Amino acid sequence: MWPFSSSIDFVPDNDIEDLTGKVILVTGGNTGIGKETILQLAKHNPRKLFLAARAQSKAQDAIADIKSGISPKTIDIEYLPLDLSSLASVKAAAERVRERCSRLDVLILNAGIMAVPPGKTSEGFEIQLGTNHVGHALLTKLLLPTLEATVAEQNPDVRVVVVASNAYSFAPNIDTILSTEKLYETSPWTRYGASKAANILFAAELARRYPSLTAVSLHPGTIGTDLYLPNQRSNFALRCFLTIFGPMLFQTPQTGALTQLYLASGAKKEQLENGGFYTPVGVLQKNNKWANEKTWGEALWDWTEAQLKGKGY
Repeated sequence: MWPFSSSIDFVPDNDIEDLTGKVILVTGGNTGIGKETILQLAKHNPRKLFLAARAQSKAQDAIADIKSGISPKTIDIEYLPLDLSSLASVKAAAERVRERCSRLDVLILNAGIMAVPPGKTSEGFEIQLGTNHVGHALLTKLLLPTLEATVAEQNPDVRVVVVASNAYSFAPNIDTILSTEKLYETSPWTRYGASKAANILFAAELARRYPSLTAVSLHPGTIGTDLYLPNQRSNFALRCFLTIFGPMLFQTPQTGALTQLYLASGAKKEQLENGGFYTPVGVLQKNNKWANEKTWGEALWDWTEAQLKGKGY
């Protein structure tokens, strides 16, 4: 029994399907719930796993650690260099995936930053929206031909799983989200909430525009991961609080990865609401305004496309 009300009964070792022949990409796979996700998927015989992350040394350490916990240890896990705050890095990562594989069955957009100090990406986007949403949106856009080619095969089941957060509740209105200038004037947590609302909007709009794909978003729970490190470094009181009370407040990465594992490979395709937003473990939040408001989804999609085209993508 997992510590979530109304959650489904899901045990990765038993309930993840056989992944033979499948190619899976996980962003932010070197730590936290991303690393746990790759570990659990690797136990079920995928053809290939891409572990996308910025730092090569940390990624290679993660791959070695993951392989030490699985059998056989010959599972193909490849480090994919990816800095989501750089569109050039995103493009290079997508090109590498296309060079390596003609198919992509599951894309898990897991990486992210949280409530960091004000900043901008290489291309001038607010750092949290640019990293958590725009970078992932470009990666998805560039991999869509590969995802759609996989859909064209017999009995297709191609999924895009977007890790959002209940922090969408901190988000400002859609007009502020789509204005770099207005968004930059808000607090770190408001900016984080904006990026998470954008994640939900993006998954829902992707499902509407590409219904042959299964695109969903999720809140993983409150997890004790490296996302909190920037805030701890700059806030002594927060660091003390988390040291004392963190073990009581936060779930482990093993628990935090459950919902994205369920959505990526545990649930049958027909069990999922395409475009839906899920909470732990595997519970559809039917009345989520960000998942349901089509005009906001269209506005975000159009804004994102215009921004990417303006940057040459």
